[in-house]
Amino acid sequence: MPGLDDILSGGLSRGRVFLLEGMPGTGKTTVAMQFLLEGVRKGEKVLYLTLSESEEELRATAAEHGWPLDGVEIVELISPDSLIDQKQQQSLLYSSDLELVETTRRIFEAFTRSKPARLVLDSLSEIRLLSQSSLRYRRQVLALKHYFAGQGTIVVMLDDMTTDTEDKTVHSVAHGVVRLEEIPREYGPERRRIRVVKYRGRGFRGGYHDFLIEKGGARVFPRLISAEHRTSFERDRVTTEAAGLDGLLGGGLERGSSVLILGPAGTGKSLLALTFVAAAVAKGEKAAMFVFDEEIGLLADRALGLGIDIKAMIDAGSLKVEQIDAAELSPGEFAARVRRCVEDNGAKTVVVDSLNGYQAAMPGENALVLHMHELLQYLNRQGATTLVTLAQHGLVGDPKTPVDVTYLADTVILLRYFEMRGRIRRAISVVKKRTGAHEDTIRELSIGAEGVRVGEAVVAFQGAARGVRSLFAESPELIEDRH
Repeated sequence: MPGLDDILSGGLSRGRVFLLEGMPGTGKTTVAMQFLLEGVRKGEKVLYLTLSESEEELRATAAEHGWPLDGVEIVELISPDSLIDQKQQQSLLYSSDLELVETTRRIFEAFTRSKPARLVLDSLSEIRLLSQSSLRYRRQVLALKHYFAGQGTIVVMLDDMTTDTEDKTVHSVAHGVVRLEEIPREYGPERRRIRVVKYRGRGFRGGYHDFLIEKGGARVFPRLISAEHRTSFERDRVTTEAAGLDGLLGGGLERGSSVLILGPAGTGKSLLALTFVAAAVAKGEKAAMFVFDEEIGLLADRALGLGIDIKAMIDAGSLKVEQIDAAELSPGEFAARVRRCVEDNGAKTVVVDSLNGYQAAMPGENALVLHMHELLQYLNRQGATTLVTLAQHGLVGDPKTPVDVTYLADTVILLRYFEMRGRIRRAISVVKKRTGAHEDTIRELSIGAEGVRVGEAVVAFQGAARGVRSLFAESPELIEDRH
């Protein structure tokens, strides 16, 4: 699992004992199986010692993922009834002390016989129950650790945390501790995350990282840290060839900058972002769109009405469009998809439509801002121009922003409705641009068969930026649509 190796700074050290813990159903067995199968792929001997699941159950789990377990030795350590004299079964209670000794002996015998390079012991909960006391349990785990020490074997012990979730005995004994968690949600599938609790003598990527279990195994999505992805590129001007729009932006955007397109529903945020995409593709560049709110087919039909053929750009390999289901996708997986489009496909223009849909995939607003900050910084450092749309609540008056992320963007484009002589019109303005000068005028925006057009300044009245108007003169002239 490359993602797990990434957060572990390369993987697990040989000759050490590691703890993989998590409540039942978090994916411990799946991760352990993948760990052993990678050993088989590298020609190593591997051993799975199980005290909880039978070999038949383990093979059935592997079959669900399509894994052949050829080369994986499985030894059941479930205490058989034969350890008790058959004549005394009805009159003699089997001693846990004797069972613990017998279980330990069988672990050592299986290990000595196999001499594996990778070992999984599943699970410590059974040993904890047999030990009956915390002191004896700690001594038992220490005995296992010392026995495995010096053998050059990577030992992964699983713990389902069902007997005593506060018992940290193994934490102090193990060389490293990895925890898996499952978080239920009010709607949609559960979220899974992974955290490295400790790793002696090695730096690791701390914090929580999203992961998922699918057919074929578990995938880990390391938390994005933008500072690790600095690149050099030329900060040239990005234009749309639409004179009115480029003029409003002071000549265009700077490459490697982020743009927030803000406005109520229906003001043309998505189509405005598509204007930049079409301009980039026309110059021979690649682009990517991540659509949360709108069905791709409907978006393509609307864009075709503006003279933008999304399907042709996709077929030519110049544009990659992904439909994102916020209820199914975790933020970590979304960041991984964006990285893949930029690093593998070479996308230089990235559109996230919209931030409202992205927010639905987040646990809370604070997490949204932090994730978006890292994502925008990463894209900026890759030389990608990023356009993010955000729908505001309310259509007229002073629409409210569901979350304030305007400070994150280098440029903020504001779209508004306003009324003039019984008609609803659109206004566009640039309220912020870090990378250079821009016009401070409010212009009328029109969307038609010829695409997005920016007209003359709205000078006849004030209040268009707030979606209302107040006349400067008794007979204002009509606003003409011009380039």
